[in-house]
Amino acid sequence: MKKILIVSFFMALNLCAYAQNTLNIVVKNIETNEPLNGVTASVKGTSLVATSDENGQIRLVNIPDGLQQINFSYIGFNEHIDTLEFPLKDKNVIEIFLQESSEELDQVIISSTRSTRSIQNIPTRIEFIGSEELAEKGNMKPGDIRMLLAESTGIHVQTTSPTSANASIRIQGLDGRYTQILKDGFPIYSGASSGLGLLQIPPLDLKQVEVIKGSASTLYGGGAIAGLVNLISKTPTEERDLRFQINGTSGRGLDINGFYGQRFNKIGTTIFASHNRNGAYDPANIGFSAIPKFERYVLNPKLFVYFNDKTKMNFGINTTIENRLGGDMLYIKGKGDDIHQYFEKNKTQRYSTQFVLDHLINENSSYQIKNSVSYFNRNITIPNYEFEGTQTATFTEANYTNSTEKSEWVAGINIWTDNFKEKQFTTFPLRDYNQRTFGAFIQNSWKSADWLNLEAGFRTDYVVDYGVVFLPRVSALFQIAEGLTSRIGGGFGYKTPTIFTEESERIQYQNVLPIDDKTNKLEKSYGANADINYRIRIGEEWSFSINQLFFYTYLDNPLLLENPSANLYQFVNSPGYIHTKGTETNIKIGYDDLKLFLGYTYTDARLNQNGTNTESPLTPKHRINSVLMYEIEDKWKVGLEAYYFSPQKMNNGTTGEDYWTCGFMAEKIWERFSLYANFENFLDTRQTRFDSIYTGTISNPVFKDIYAPLDGFVVNLGIKLKL
Repeated sequence: MKKILIVSFFMALNLCAYAQNTLNIVVKNIETNEPLNGVTASVKGTSLVATSDENGQIRLVNIPDGLQQINFSYIGFNEHIDTLEFPLKDKNVIEIFLQESSEELDQVIISSTRSTRSIQNIPTRIEFIGSEELAEKGNMKPGDIRMLLAESTGIHVQTTSPTSANASIRIQGLDGRYTQILKDGFPIYSGASSGLGLLQIPPLDLKQVEVIKGSASTLYGGGAIAGLVNLISKTPTEERDLRFQINGTSGRGLDINGFYGQRFNKIGTTIFASHNRNGAYDPANIGFSAIPKFERYVLNPKLFVYFNDKTKMNFGINTTIENRLGGDMLYIKGKGDDIHQYFEKNKTQRYSTQFVLDHLINENSSYQIKNSVSYFNRNITIPNYEFEGTQTATFTEANYTNSTEKSEWVAGINIWTDNFKEKQFTTFPLRDYNQRTFGAFIQNSWKSADWLNLEAGFRTDYVVDYGVVFLPRVSALFQIAEGLTSRIGGGFGYKTPTIFTEESERIQYQNVLPIDDKTNKLEKSYGANADINYRIRIGEEWSFSINQLFFYTYLDNPLLLENPSANLYQFVNSPGYIHTKGTETNIKIGYDDLKLFLGYTYTDARLNQNGTNTESPLTPKHRINSVLMYEIEDKWKVGLEAYYFSPQKMNNGTTGEDYWTCGFMAEKIWERFSLYANFENFLDTRQTRFDSIYTGTISNPVFKDIYAPLDGFVVNLGIKLKL
């Protein structure tokens, strides 16, 4: 009996060993025959996952006997599926060839959801702006990202200074302070720096932009009530990426941008540098600058270290220095006198660091440690008034990810500090503050069925002086039929009180009392959105897609700027609420080399206070986007666009005019360089053509709300080099 047991044991052990197989693969590009680094291979129905190295090699071990389906996925390439029977009769290395995808969105990996899933499998609704669209918008405005965001449905860029062109973005009708702008997941454009953030971010070093509309506070904490914009930087590739762009405008502007990126085995680097300048420009001849005189320098070097297949690190520094002068044109030109004396000076310095360490524990698990330190100094000077303050902020996070074929867990903790110190010029109370927030979050993505993906998250923040905040969030993705999907989601949000809002920015923070943590409290919200998306290809040439979104956000006790006495302003939490609701429609029609994009946004934003329901100011209720693009790959790009804005209510109770803006862009492309011309707003739509922008005298102007363009028709020409 003992012998039988021993023999049986070794037979079972032999069968177990025999039933665990190893697969060696090399993955290559079918067109170039070059190996692909970073291809993910997974065995369906198991947790077995591996990634190809720089030689395209993948090794999968412990594969069970029998027929097994192996899935290969890689950004920018069509998914490839092979079915193999184990044990393999042929033990040689298997070559797999992947075909580049013509549908870019299907293979895009999104980082803003903290998931490793591709965009088509994420329940959270994400709007993705890829490198091709970034390049097109870079032709129109290479110095900043205002136009890139302004021409998206549901996003409105609000000018806060008519002479210095300061601006913020509104998502779905909510004030700019409720939107977080991130750089590679770091909140470095918030607080005191938010009013100029859009104007100081050139697009040339960006790989993609990810936009989440609706509450994203569960993932990123306070401030993401309306949504977030995550700017993803380029990373080095083995092939050298060296680009330059020189652009000049009829509005007296000049942009010189340069980017370099390359990986050398264990080390990689990216370096972005730009110089942007503009002379004061007054197309309306009213005596005030529509585009201010400014000069800006940006330098963003970044170092990447690849220690081994499992561990990598990157460290970067972002530097921006800018001097901006708007106001009376004669004053700007050095011809000021007792009458021509109005000006607005903005001097800013921004320095921030970014550190990220990634470590792969095994095929399924990884952890990440990240940290940023930012310094922002801003000086504002107008006649008889000066404001200067310095914001120093830090963000530190540690997170852990565990991913299998069916489920993915992400958990982490973070600490965010935000310190602002104002320089004393008068006896007016200083607006200093020191905010500290401790957060913990957990999120699960679960493929519960072939037709249903679920995502749920929960975050707890402890905000010093304001207490604990609980932030749940849930989203679902329904695969209804071939090409037909739907997403439903919702979550909670909050915003810590701050003096840095659109309202206070418009008056340069003059006579605005500091926030009082004993009387002011957190603004809290909840919101939901639902969409339905349909995509179809008709033959080889036609394609059609439509996305219909419905959104709603409720914001309790909003922080409003009140005027309790003459020349004195104070932020007070209203006893009422703000709610925004609306729809967004996006249609894309493609025929061969021709593409038509159509968008419509309906936004109803209202403040309910003391039983009175009023429409939120500076929010167009109806907006239409339309873009027609003709592109012959690597030869020509031609685009025509038109945008409509319905009448907007002003803060003084009046209503502005509705208007259209139109633009035309053409680019001729060669192998190493391209030439482009852009005719922006060629109908010369300007607020100064159908309304005034100030009352009073030119020496003491009182500026009105700005709801339409001020710079009018501007032509820009440029050259792009790829060396």
